[in-house]
Amino acid sequence: MALQSTAREPVIQVTGLKKQYRLGQIGGGTLTADLQSWWARKRGKEDPNVKIGTDTRLFGQTFMALNGVDLTVYKGEALGIIGRNGAGKSTLLKLLSRITAPTEGEIRLKGRIASMLEVGTGFNNEMTGRENIYMNGTILGMTRAEVDAKLDQIIEFSECGDFIDTPVKRYSSGMFVKLAFAVAAHLDSEIMVMDEVLAVGDMKFQQKCLGKMSDVAGQEGRTVLYVSHNMSTIRQLCTRCIVLNQGKVIFDGNVEDAIAIYMDTTDVNVTHYDLRDSGRLTQNSGVRFFLEELNFPGKESSVFRTTEPVRVELKWHVSEPFSGVNLKFNLHFRDSSPVGITHPVDLGPCEPGRTYTTTVTFDPALLGEGQYHFFVDVFEKTLASSVCLDKPNQEFAFEVVNTDLTIPEWSAGWGRIHFPPLAIESRQEL
Repeated sequence: MALQSTAREPVIQVTGLKKQYRLGQIGGGTLTADLQSWWARKRGKEDPNVKIGTDTRLFGQTFMALNGVDLTVYKGEALGIIGRNGAGKSTLLKLLSRITAPTEGEIRLKGRIASMLEVGTGFNNEMTGRENIYMNGTILGMTRAEVDAKLDQIIEFSECGDFIDTPVKRYSSGMFVKLAFAVAAHLDSEIMVMDEVLAVGDMKFQQKCLGKMSDVAGQEGRTVLYVSHNMSTIRQLCTRCIVLNQGKVIFDGNVEDAIAIYMDTTDVNVTHYDLRDSGRLTQNSGVRFFLEELNFPGKESSVFRTTEPVRVELKWHVSEPFSGVNLKFNLHFRDSSPVGITHPVDLGPCEPGRTYTTTVTFDPALLGEGQYHFFVDVFEKTLASSVCLDKPNQEFAFEVVNTDLTIPEWSAGWGRIHFPPLAIESRQEL
């Protein structure tokens, strides 16, 4: 249960915050080419350095990742930040963490920030876990004696004691998350900023982290900003929630109201996803195996009847040979509550440097009517373990419409799976 904040002292004040990115060509490679392109544009002529067939109208276009955000966060609050992919959540956290600068607006912070925006943020791969703890403490302005006092707690919480003097480049993504969270939670920062990173850890450790963040906000009076697509963790941790949509705050207030508004922004009209610029949940995702696109082929919307198979087309590229690549979907209802995981399918052998297209199907007949989304998980199955190859941080939305009139209606509280009728094995009169 989340603890309520009693203090009303502002620690983060954001006014008119905007972040603009320029799309299109950045540079021609040489000063001469850049000058030629600039002079051609000034005269309204065709750019001599643009490849034939390129849409030159894209040059100079801009993308507003954040477009006028006003926000005040108080001491001891646990603030949830939710919204669809591309809404501006990660951009907001990067601005607050001073990783990038705003285009317009003002940010006022009272206290030090410990940020965990992706697995391994602020860590040096060549240094050991112990050395990274001291380095992070130094960055926060702590003395060696202050870090010494926290060291045993950090190591114990991280569950990485046996590997603490091993270079972190040898850590698994789960170990990375455990140590990074332990450092962020225990070093003396007034503000903690977390961006979806707990999705990499195991369920037991996630609950341990959520409990620690609740203690940090409620008992220690520190402030937590938490971005997640998992609404159950938002409910568990946060006392207040904002919803971002197209770079603007469209709601700020009660957690349940925020979740309801977020669910209404689910877009089931998208049938094509370009994953080349999508973030990945782990450092090694998309390195040897890379998902480029996902489509619902032959569909104008991702709405499926219960009698219609869900067809998903994936385009992928490999940089080394594989013989045991498996694909599965992690299925969630629109409020992010888990529904299930599809049985893994082997994509077959593949050769390095080649691009492939695979179409898979699954049957929605047992799903209750409503909106769902899934995440794609590609992994290599070995005799010892499973190794993640690619896992885009992108949810793929679809809707199931019931066309079987024999299925009765019932409350959503009964779950999302429609089991088939019980079969009578025998009947006799006594």
